[in-house]
Amino acid sequence: MTSLRSVKTFLTVSPILAAVAAVALSVSFSVAHAQHNDKDSKETKEDIQRHRAMAAAHEGAAKCLESGKKDEVCEKELQAACKGLAVGKYCGMKHVH
Repeated sequence: MTSLRSVKTFLTVSPILAAVAAVALSVSFSVAHAQHNDKDSKETKEDIQRHRAMAAAHEGAAKCLESGKKDEVCEKELQAACKGLAVGKYCGMKHVH
């Protein structure tokens, strides 16, 4: 059986250990996040280029719709402009009409 003293010691030390573990996890996640979000990394630069290309494709789709063309025509133009950039036929963006 455990003694009352060992239970008190455990209850006293447990929050301290939990806090230390939380700080350690927080630090490791922060380091991983900082490494992943390096704005000068090759992956980040490629992401930026893809987002700008998708934005240009969506702007083109908006102008297409403004010109009075049918949804189907503008959607095909959007799909052509976004080929290889994003997932799905809506160029990475789906919304309700």
